[in-house]
Amino acid sequence: MILTLQTPRPLSRLPRFLPFSTNASITLNQSQPATSTSPSPPHSQILSTRHSLLSRQFSAADLLRSHLHRLNLIEPHLRSFLHLPDPADLLAQADSLDRRIAAGEDVGPLAGVLVAVKDNLCTSDMPSTGGSRILEGYRPPFDATAVKRAKELGAIVVGKTNLDEFGMGSTTEGSAYQVTANPWDLSRVPGGSSGGSAAAVSARQCVVSLGSDTGGSVRQPASFCGVVGLKPTYGRVSRFGLMAYASSLDTVGCFGSSVADAGILLHAIAGHDRFDATSSNQDVPNFLSHFVSASSFESKPLKGLRVGLIRETIGDGVDSGVISAIHSAASHFEELGCSVNEVSLPSFSLGLPAYYILASSESSSNLSRYDGIRYGNQVYADELDSLYGSSRTNGFGAEVKMRILMGTYALSAGYYDAYYKRAQQVRTIIRNSFKEALSQNDILISPAAPSAAYKIGEKKNDPLAMYAGDIMTVNVNLAGLPALVLPCGCVEGGTAGLPIGLQMIGAAFGEEELLRVGHIFEQTLENCSFVPPIVAEDIAS
Repeated sequence: MILTLQTPRPLSRLPRFLPFSTNASITLNQSQPATSTSPSPPHSQILSTRHSLLSRQFSAADLLRSHLHRLNLIEPHLRSFLHLPDPADLLAQADSLDRRIAAGEDVGPLAGVLVAVKDNLCTSDMPSTGGSRILEGYRPPFDATAVKRAKELGAIVVGKTNLDEFGMGSTTEGSAYQVTANPWDLSRVPGGSSGGSAAAVSARQCVVSLGSDTGGSVRQPASFCGVVGLKPTYGRVSRFGLMAYASSLDTVGCFGSSVADAGILLHAIAGHDRFDATSSNQDVPNFLSHFVSASSFESKPLKGLRVGLIRETIGDGVDSGVISAIHSAASHFEELGCSVNEVSLPSFSLGLPAYYILASSESSSNLSRYDGIRYGNQVYADELDSLYGSSRTNGFGAEVKMRILMGTYALSAGYYDAYYKRAQQVRTIIRNSFKEALSQNDILISPAAPSAAYKIGEKKNDPLAMYAGDIMTVNVNLAGLPALVLPCGCVEGGTAGLPIGLQMIGAAFGEEELLRVGHIFEQTLENCSFVPPIVAEDIAS
């Protein structure tokens, strides 16, 4: 499945990695460098890339070779990617970009930015397997809308990332092809199902990446890998070209090494799409206006903000180190001028069983199309029923089969009211409880996961324990709300500690406020560096 990249020649005038910050002063809607009086956010790899190109400090081809060099060095250890394009094709895109810059053309806000794409998002120039054998070798005739929009704004898709099969899992061990490792400790999982996308950003194999979030599949791996993960409001980003798992829950999300990068990527891919009837007509606000440098902050930049800490997320079943990190984050909010109070969501614990009933039910319907005739690799058989059965038996993994069976059972006659209908009623209760809590608070906060990253294989044979790890995130999908996860601390583990993610939840279509608050929180958090050892060693060398 993996096309191995040829190791490019070392570039003595280039670092192996892009700088983590820049003093460049640029905005995203111009084709030339701005004056030095404009504020510029630190820690934005997208803006660093853009400034390097427009100032002619580096060419797009040079920056691409630098990234590919590191990707090739790290990939055998991480296994973040399932498919990589021909390097010659990528260099042709970079050369074309350099010619456009030389001609003074507007090259787009994502010009030269290397974007990794989760393998359940369709791409016309690379296979799209959803991490499943049933789609092995499948090459779609079109790009998913999110991918298409990123490309149109100048992004270069560097590869397709590993995932739990069809997004069903929390560790990326459910992939039919390989297991991805966590950059902070290669013996641990990166989370899932977007583990490959999170690991690739954490290890700086790409600048940003796209994932999907059905019950926490962007936010939990962001926490485990120490990066920023953004799950938008349901409908904010088109789902066209995203392989359906649970259609009423699925969202396309963003990963970045900073809040600014995640927000810039969201701005690029958001908006109504006529190919997706569930995409919203809501205007996409200017997220970028809030990404200013810390030097321009007031002494209490979040004064008056009301923050609610969800009580049910810091109790039994949550590691003490995680609780300590979240309490420290709450204290930091208070230092920034916020009022922080505990809020109770009594229905919070109901979200997990309701989610797995609804998601499994929808997946049993969505995955019926993979029968060896309409979609999926076909197994030869003499009879039609045998063809269906053998194609699905050989093509699907154990976790996918189990969820299909669970969903079919929940939808069957005699059990529909007891399971599916009741789960939908619980969903309404959860949505109303969040609406009430957010009427009294501007944002809600919680851990993104009850623990830091655990060992590979530790929960593979205990699905209930793995499912319980989603308790912090599934309610947000049931309510259709946006959420932002960013690293807020570390606990013991591995060689350099393990990151802990803070989840911030906002009102529907409240991404602008989440990004503003997250950016300020990130830029004012002191004595924290979320660079995994595999990257730190590269920097040191």
